[in-house]
Amino acid sequence: MAGGDALDLAPAVRNFLDLSDAGGDAIAAMLADAQDRKAARRGWPKGQPDSDSPLAGHVLGMIFEKNSTRTRVSFDMGMRQLGGSALILDSGTSQLGRGESIADTARVLSRMVDAIMIRTDDHAKAEELAHHAHVPVINGLTDRSHPCQIVADLLTMVEHGKALPGLEVAWLGDGNNVLHSILEAASIFKFNVRVGVPHGYEPESEFVDMARKGGANVTLTRDAAEAARGADIIVTDTWISMGQEHAEAKLAAMEPFRVDSALMALAKPDAKFLHCLPAHVGDEVTGEVFESAQSVVFDEAENRIHAQKSILLWCFGKIGA
Repeated sequence: MAGGDALDLAPAVRNFLDLSDAGGDAIAAMLADAQDRKAARRGWPKGQPDSDSPLAGHVLGMIFEKNSTRTRVSFDMGMRQLGGSALILDSGTSQLGRGESIADTARVLSRMVDAIMIRTDDHAKAEELAHHAHVPVINGLTDRSHPCQIVADLLTMVEHGKALPGLEVAWLGDGNNVLHSILEAASIFKFNVRVGVPHGYEPESEFVDMARKGGANVTLTRDAAEAARGADIIVTDTWISMGQEHAEAKLAAMEPFRVDSALMALAKPDAKFLHCLPAHVGDEVTGEVFESAQSVVFDEAENRIHAQKSILLWCFGKIGA
C-alpha cells in the first residue's frame, strides 16, 4: 500500500478543547463510564489501577502555565488508575519558558508521549498546540473555557439526582471561562441558565448565543435573587482569577452576587451548591453555604478524577462513537 493511502486511513486525532469537540452522545458516554468506574473502585486504594487498565503503557504529558491543584492531581491520578502514567512540564523548568514555540513543543511531545494536556492563559495556545500535535490535546483550562471542569460538574449533578434536560442552573458572579463551558453544556443537554452578573462582566455573547441556539433558555440579570429563585443548581466561582488586575473595582461590583443563605433559600429546597474551587469564603460564597448540606463542592472536586479518566478514554477512542 502506498504511503499516502496509509496516511488517509489513519484515525483522526480526538482533541478535547471544548465540549463541542466531543458532543452530547460522547459526553453522555463519558458520564456513564465515569459512574461505572467510580462505583467499581469503591473502597480501593487511590493508586490501584482499574481492573482493565485500559491505558496501560500510555503516557500523558501535562503542560502547566498556570498554577493548579485539582487539574494536576486529577489527571495524574486518573492516568495511574487507568494503568498509564503522567509527566509534568511547566514554563519555569521547560524550554517553553525560554521561548521555544508551541508548534515545536507540539511536534516534539507528539513523538514522546501519547497525549498532551495544557493549562494556560490563552486559548489560542491550546488551539495551536492541537494544530501541530499528532496526539490528542486536552484543554485543562484556558481564558476561554474549562470543559474538563464541566464534565465533573455534570457528573456531580447527575449523581445527586438531577436530570440534565430542563434543569434550572443559576450562575452568580463573573462571566468567566467556567460559565462559558456551562453555557456550552446547556446548548448540548438542553438545560436553562440564569446568569446573575454585574454590568461589564457578562459572558461572551458567542456562548450565550450558542446556548440559546441549542434550545436552552438563558437569562442575564443584574438581580441575584432573580437568578437564584427556583434554581436546581447554584454555581459560583472566585471573583478574581489568577493574573487579573483591577481587583478592587471588580470586588465591589461583585458584592451583590455573593451566594449566602438568603439566596440559597430562594432556590428549590433540594438545590445543590457547586464551586470549582479554590474558594474565597467570605467573598463569592459565605462560610454558612460553603459548609452546608446543600454544598457538594468536595464531591465535585473528587469527580475531577473520574471526569478526566472518561475524557482520556474518549480521546483514545476507548469510549464514544
